[in-house]
Amino acid sequence: MRKLIIIQIGLLLLGNYSNAQQALSNSGNLQIHTGASISGFGNFTNNSSGVLINNGSFNLKGNITNDQSAMSAGTGTLYLNGSVAQSVSGSQTLKTYDLVSDNTAGITLNNNLSVSNTHTFTNGIITSSATPNYLVYESGSAYSGSSDAKHVNGWVKKIGSTDFIFPLGNGTYLRPVAIEGLSGSSEFNARYNMPTPNVYQLQNPLLSVDVYEYWTVNKISGGSASVHLNWDNTKVTFPGYIMGDMAVSFFDGSYWTDQGGSASGNVATTGDITSNPVSSFGNFVIGSRSFPLPLNFLSFTAQRGEGYTNLKWVTAEEVNTDHFEIQRSENGVQFISLASMPTANRFTTQEYTYKDFFVFSGVAYYRIKCVDKDGKSKFSRIATVYESSWLHKPIKVLNPVDNEIIILSQADDKEATAYILYNQAGSAILKGWLKLKGGMDNTIRLFFKPAKGVYFLKLIRGNKEIIEKLVIN
Repeated sequence: MRKLIIIQIGLLLLGNYSNAQQALSNSGNLQIHTGASISGFGNFTNNSSGVLINNGSFNLKGNITNDQSAMSAGTGTLYLNGSVAQSVSGSQTLKTYDLVSDNTAGITLNNNLSVSNTHTFTNGIITSSATPNYLVYESGSAYSGSSDAKHVNGWVKKIGSTDFIFPLGNGTYLRPVAIEGLSGSSEFNARYNMPTPNVYQLQNPLLSVDVYEYWTVNKISGGSASVHLNWDNTKVTFPGYIMGDMAVSFFDGSYWTDQGGSASGNVATTGDITSNPVSSFGNFVIGSRSFPLPLNFLSFTAQRGEGYTNLKWVTAEEVNTDHFEIQRSENGVQFISLASMPTANRFTTQEYTYKDFFVFSGVAYYRIKCVDKDGKSKFSRIATVYESSWLHKPIKVLNPVDNEIIILSQADDKEATAYILYNQAGSAILKGWLKLKGGMDNTIRLFFKPAKGVYFLKLIRGNKEIIEKLVIN
């Protein structure tokens, strides 16, 4: 049976105290001195009559409730490191100097949690309730360790005058937003949202906004700042915008409006854009002064059947599109057009298929080219199919290659296999050893990005050499 410790008189903790089974309620004066620690407790309640000063280490594995007003942040560290979901509640802001959030089951903020110095994301998502309640970063504070698995799903508050990246996301992906070039000491609240509302309420010169995601950045006090947005097509679909036509867009209550900015990156992968200094805040999204170019390829697959290759591709945001060209290559570099197919030219998701009855030996490469009504075009990724005789080779190298070379082997290597990667000029650009495992992907990481084109991989096993052609995207 769980015990309850009620502290009704002053307690100065100078050493270490640990009890994994006990809850703790403070109604007096609880001080943890430098070098001292309390750890292993379940739930903790700091009552309105209590005083908590943590200058050491306070480890909590249960829920925490704070009703103490004008609480001191102290100089110590609060560890929220339970193995089951934890919550922060109470009527008054819970303050700490340093914070370590280390709970894979997650932490929910039903009250404000304020950090004065550093916050370390170690494990788990912090979720703020819809009231809203905030993870507060005071002036001069910072954080580290945020990622897809470690961020805030909800509201974050930042106080101060320096640039700040809000560690926001949706509980699955980290999708931060930043404020830069603050004109003075300010207080901002921010959160990440999806999907974007009012996407057809556009003020000239905007013609489109990203329908998939947007950010809310509210100013509570202070002056102007620039808003820094980003995209990551590996996490959330991003429209095929023209880089020079992108703009940070702000919803003024009636329309999405152009707030300027110059984008950098690649619309197919990742990139970012920073607005001009703005003084009005609220909802922000990446927009464009032209329509997406000319659509988004959501997927493209090629599968070899009995005497034919079945192609399938899925698109979205077809705007001003005219037709598709189905293309094939036998070397992954030079492509020929096989057929033309009209597009649906619809904004919603569309699915297309095509069968190619070409007979080949070894490997064939396919891609889809979309051409819009203005003659602009966009390509899908390259998909590869293999003829049945190729599949029976003892060692196979998959094509095309992006960031790693994948080798398939029918049997385990008794000894390591040497490999050498050559460019078309015959120069060796990568060497190493790899012990091949049968029935699994054996990978060679490309720690640098070679130029797009044809390469040759030599594999040396004992006194035998195998040379395979590679196409690097």
